[in-house]
Amino acid sequence: MRAVVQRVTSGSVTVENREVGAVKKGLVVLLGVGKNDTDADVDYLAEKIARLRIFEDENGKLNLSVLDVGGEVLAVSQFTLYGDCRRGRRPSFSGAAAPEAANELYQQFVHKLQQLGLKVATGRFQTHMVVNIVNDGPVTLLLDSKKEF
Repeated sequence: MRAVVQRVTSGSVTVENREVGAVKKGLVVLLGVGKNDTDADVDYLAEKIARLRIFEDENGKLNLSVLDVGGEVLAVSQFTLYGDCRRGRRPSFSGAAAPEAANELYQQFVHKLQQLGLKVATGRFQTHMVVNIVNDGPVTLLLDSKKEF
């Protein structure tokens, strides 16, 4: 499971000219589900993201999590995070999970964040979305439940 995590002052998702999800201060999480991902990957990433200390404390140090600051999360499914561009010019998405399995794990991820106490907005799975992100910092992190960097 892969995630691009951005600290934001706001974020929103529009589908067919209608806003379907929005957050103010918090995180936008673009989430890709791989074909070998399991519940353990969901738990790992949700816990990691909820507790990442990427918000500034009173001394300007990155010591606070989205939970600590009362922030929100906009979770957007994005299978293109599994695009493999090493060969040719068109990405291969063979590493991405099938839509049914991906949606199930994406929904579990959203539910797990909610269980951890976060307010979570979402996009719409398997639709064309316009995602607006106002990155704060900028702070952008890449997380992968299967790889160590």
